[in-house]
Amino acid sequence: MDHGQRLAASRTEEGRYRLLVDAIRDYAIYMIDLDGRVVNWNAGAQRFKGYAAHEIVGQNFARFYRDQDRKDGLPQRALRIAATEGKFEAEGWRVRKDGSTFWAHVVIDPIHDETGELIGFAKITRDLTEREQTRRELEKTREALFQSQKMDAIGQLTGGVAHDFNNLLMATLSSLELLRRRLKDDPQGLRLLDNAVEGARRGATLTQRMLAFARRQDLEPVRVEIPALVRGMTDLIKRALGPSIRIETRFPLTLDAIIADVNQLEMALLNLVVNARDAMTEGGSIAITAQEHSVRKDNSHSLDSGDYVALCVVDDGAGMDADTLSRAMEPFFTTKGVGKGTGLGLSMVHGLAQQLGGRLVLESEPGRGTTAALWLPAAEPTESESRSPEEPEAPRHTRPLIVLAVDDDSLVLMNTVALLEDLGHTVLEAQSGTEALDIFRREPAIDLVITDQAMPQMTGVQFAEIAQAERPAVPFILATGYGELPQAANGVLHKLGKPFRQEDLARAVAAAVAPNAS
Repeated sequence: MDHGQRLAASRTEEGRYRLLVDAIRDYAIYMIDLDGRVVNWNAGAQRFKGYAAHEIVGQNFARFYRDQDRKDGLPQRALRIAATEGKFEAEGWRVRKDGSTFWAHVVIDPIHDETGELIGFAKITRDLTEREQTRRELEKTREALFQSQKMDAIGQLTGGVAHDFNNLLMATLSSLELLRRRLKDDPQGLRLLDNAVEGARRGATLTQRMLAFARRQDLEPVRVEIPALVRGMTDLIKRALGPSIRIETRFPLTLDAIIADVNQLEMALLNLVVNARDAMTEGGSIAITAQEHSVRKDNSHSLDSGDYVALCVVDDGAGMDADTLSRAMEPFFTTKGVGKGTGLGLSMVHGLAQQLGGRLVLESEPGRGTTAALWLPAAEPTESESRSPEEPEAPRHTRPLIVLAVDDDSLVLMNTVALLEDLGHTVLEAQSGTEALDIFRREPAIDLVITDQAMPQMTGVQFAEIAQAERPAVPFILATGYGELPQAANGVLHKLGKPFRQEDLARAVAAAVAPNAS
């Protein structure tokens, strides 16, 4: 084959190669000269970068990079690495002709002539936007699952700790209450005793917050009109905020009612307002707003589909960075100074919202303030109050009874017995459900049973079901700090929350035996 034939064959081969490159539509394949100018352009490059060949050939390939990347010298650095290391490969955002961005996988190879001199670069780009979106969505889902599992685990731990603290506070408060009667002639001793009682009651408040986060506190949901609730709290909120904070409320003319526990909702709103105040060290404004929302399945807030009202507290304070925001609802996490916060406020609100079928959603950016939105289910238009305001108060005293007291905590049991005996009752003791069942079967004169719920081997509810099946006339009181109990417990047991005072105990006993009292 002579030189002319070889030249013709070479041109034919080059033409076929050019046709092959031009036919590829899934990759942008083009050449770049030493100054970064585009030398040629294939159909794939035109398809997902948007430029026709006549629009881009001769232009610098840096126009495919974002402004900040160009300022950082990324295009020149890519060519330098390709020239010195033999290849440049990376992923990142690139810009189309219309200004939109896409996620690209880029490979740049150096091109040398027959003498080994660098004469340009070959660049291959692939559009991986769909893959990157899928990866990010999967990562977001994994993070949401991780956060959910973490919060559930912390909730279980917190609930268990709160239960143990409730038992300790139960023993402390009841002992202090009985001791107070023996110090009537000692004013200084009474003052010290009152301080101890106040400290124990603060501890009881903390345990209620912990139980709220764990979604285990006892709630009494009723129909609540948010504007009326906020108006009733106006003076309290103003005193909590002080003169340097401006407060405003914005509600639609018509707003769905919600179903919530009034006392817990007021505490939650006050917590959100105080948190907003603490984020504005030099003063500012807080807005309390509410808005109706219809939520569909698979929404971003992980709510069940249905109608909701979002009660929002919006401040113009310091805001939170992403790391602080991600941990803000964890129990005991606080950005306040030592001794200025328990770190349980937001976690309590979070637990309350979830127990009511809603959610607490926080949105914040540094320097742009925070929006805390309490999403709660809207009430049905025809729903009535769950409790009648005319319901008569239960009597507080009754005849002397024979009471079986059951608790696996010896301190709590001892103090419960002491409180009952101080009320004039005869008390039989048991430290487990099994022991209590034996005594119950052996003593037919028992008038009333008061039992703890969380006991090993046999819970209070299980004990009650067996005992009441044998003697249904004997009333049961379930003394527990937990709000969520098995369904069987709701209709056959009277509830007494821990920790309780002697007055609470007396009222519960009287209510339990009222139909049989003489």
